[in-house]
Amino acid sequence: MNDFSNPDVYRPWSAQWYEAQKAHMGEAACRHLGFYIIPDDLRLSVVIPVYNEENTLRNLVERVREVPVRKELILVDDCSSDQSREVLKELELEGGEDEFNRIRTFFHKANQGKGAAVRTGFSNVEGEIVIIQDADLEYDPMEYPRLLRPIIEDRADVVYGSRFLGDQPHRVLYYWHYVGNRFLTMLSNWFTNLNLTDMETCYKVFRRRVIDELTPCLQQNRFGFEPEITARVARRHFRVYETSVSYSGRTYAEGKKIGWRDGITALWCIVRYGLSD
Repeated sequence: MNDFSNPDVYRPWSAQWYEAQKAHMGEAACRHLGFYIIPDDLRLSVVIPVYNEENTLRNLVERVREVPVRKELILVDDCSSDQSREVLKELELEGGEDEFNRIRTFFHKANQGKGAAVRTGFSNVEGEIVIIQDADLEYDPMEYPRLLRPIIEDRADVVYGSRFLGDQPHRVLYYWHYVGNRFLTMLSNWFTNLNLTDMETCYKVFRRRVIDELTPCLQQNRFGFEPEITARVARRHFRVYETSVSYSGRTYAEGKKIGWRDGITALWCIVRYGLSD
């Protein structure tokens, strides 16, 4: 693993790295490729809800740690029944005093759902920017720089990582899941007047002040969290951007958890939070 906390290490996205790229390729090419400067003093809070992810958890955390951005990993175990809790305790001990990749763990005494775990994470963030990261391997943490860019450049307060914008690879899986996601996004857009392509995406990025304002209002404990927070973001007129992300979806045999009941709940939440706060 690269030791990005060492000032002698050449860190991608740093001012020195960007100036080297610009000198070699020119500013126009850098902008086209999405190269920019991520401030050295920025702290990214990565909120990771965990429920029965012992098979992927360690690999996911290592991938997050490899991202060359100063961050804290806030891992919230939602009362897993496998060995996820033990893995989390090991990871926290192994993290030690690494200030570049600070690891903090929280444990629910009863299973409440992804929304509740995210809410616990939001209540404990310390970074200037906050991103949600699932504990499986469906989303690639190396795409953080692209997701952070609209916020760092002060063009957005919230960024959604869309699986459906079309210029990133994604695993081909369930057609009716795709139809359901597109329908829920369309219905959400009717109520919020946003033109999102992927309301249900895991990758949602927020300025810290957005999290501080929204967290006390959040109510949904399960996957209804997605339409709820989208409606609350829209009602407060935060600046929203979308950027494409890759997606390596799981089958149910591989651990996928969302089901048709969650789709029904999402429909209710779209209408409920679309009509009033």
